[in-house]
Amino acid sequence: MAETSHQNAAKSHEDAAKAHHTAAEHQGKGDHKASLEHSQKALTQSEMAHKHSTEAHQKTSQHAKAA
Repeated sequence: MAETSHQNAAKSHEDAAKAHHTAAEHQGKGDHKASLEHSQKALTQSEMAHKHSTEAHQKTSQHAKAA
């Protein structure tokens, strides 16, 4: 179960990073509207990554205590 939580956290972090990179690319091209859209998507995905990371940490802590 903890592995799945960690995998979800890692995937969320990867998705957020991709959105950040895409936002930066659009910003560099002067496409500020697309940059803003991708920045907002990155923020949402970063928040989800934080949620998944917190859940993974909690599950790992619970598993360690039970062992």
